[in-house]
Amino acid sequence: MEREKYVILAIDDEETIRRLLQKELAADHREVMTAASAAEAREMFRANWFDVIVMDLRLPDIHDLDLLIEIKESIPHVEVVVITGHGDIDSAVQAMKLGACDFIRKPFNLDQLEMVVEKAHQRVLLSRENSILRHNSSIDQEPVQFIGNSKTVRDIKFLVNKVAPAKIPVLLTGESGVGKDVVARLIHQRSSCATHTMIIKNCASLQKDLARSELFGHMKGSFTGAEESREGLMAYAHDSTLFLDEIGELPLGVQASLLRILETQTYRRVGEKEERKVNIRFLFATNRNLAEEVEQGRFNEAFFHRINAFNIEIPSVRERKEDLPLLVNFFLMRLSPDNTVYRIVDSAMDCLLRYNWPGNVRELRNVLERSIILAENNIITERCLPRELVSLSDDHQGALTLESVEKNHILKMLHFFDDNRQKTSEVLGISRKTLYRKLEKYAGH
Repeated sequence: MEREKYVILAIDDEETIRRLLQKELAADHREVMTAASAAEAREMFRANWFDVIVMDLRLPDIHDLDLLIEIKESIPHVEVVVITGHGDIDSAVQAMKLGACDFIRKPFNLDQLEMVVEKAHQRVLLSRENSILRHNSSIDQEPVQFIGNSKTVRDIKFLVNKVAPAKIPVLLTGESGVGKDVVARLIHQRSSCATHTMIIKNCASLQKDLARSELFGHMKGSFTGAEESREGLMAYAHDSTLFLDEIGELPLGVQASLLRILETQTYRRVGEKEERKVNIRFLFATNRNLAEEVEQGRFNEAFFHRINAFNIEIPSVRERKEDLPLLVNFFLMRLSPDNTVYRIVDSAMDCLLRYNWPGNVRELRNVLERSIILAENNIITERCLPRELVSLSDDHQGALTLESVEKNHILKMLHFFDDNRQKTSEVLGISRKTLYRKLEKYAGH
């Protein structure tokens, strides 16, 4: 398996040292860039994302350890290896206390240099992974499926396959509980970012006053309570996908800042002067009508048009009831403890088909989870369903049922083929024996 490439910045005022570092550290999985001064390094920080920095402790345009302090304060998830001369051991020890992960002495032992840099990169990967795990600790990152075979579901899968490889923002719309998060994960899984963990945030959970800080991070002392510098979601999502759910809840002022990131792929932490470059695929979701929100002045118009570059509308369950049996079977298998096989009787399925599911797929999952607990001998009957579903079914006896749909379809096919049962059974994909049995059943009703 090909190793993922990472980027090193070598900072040294001696050209021969810079050339040596670039030559010796360059590899298929490493890109090496160089800077001759602190000022040049700052310019490169703004335009690039570095994983490991190898730097001389003594540079002509800055005091010994100031650049190290600046790097650790302003660059997320970076490890610094310092270069020291013979008389700089005390400074190297101080550098380690300030956050450097290791030091190497001049003249270099080239094998040791490569080993130290590789070790530093492993620390970077571990740090990023731990941060992402803490953020996504309650989020299921397993591969997902969007269940259904209706035309609307087939259309959605077609759009997902088309847009996934592109880098444009995608806006997922639809009622609460229809599965917008599932579609977002499908897009991520089929994108070039799939090897990285998708970062997910529900904007409704952002505290209004701290939304900017949580998204972009902040510098120490930038506001009351900012006792230390912290990274935001933008840093965690670098080279991956950031999915912002309930985007309609994002404060107007923050929308403008997010628009700038979409346009330039650069951002600033709160209280920070320097810009950072990031590479993020953005996905958004909402159950609001954002066009109406724009008209009412509650949503930034320019931001709306930017995130609405590619819209996928997710239908409600009541708009695709033909998918209900597939959804039911999926959840009965997914929610079943110890892989127990559960079966739902026709009358209970009829109740599910008659119900309009205002809570959509989320509500269906909850109903089936409850039904599994109440099932006797692994069979789900009407008694296992919530009372409101059964009472609604009693009030709508003439409504659509699986049995009535099947009966009408078979009788129509039989009439179409002039009562030719052989031809009818072939077209329906069932045996003649099964067809005879079903016709006898219908005759008895």
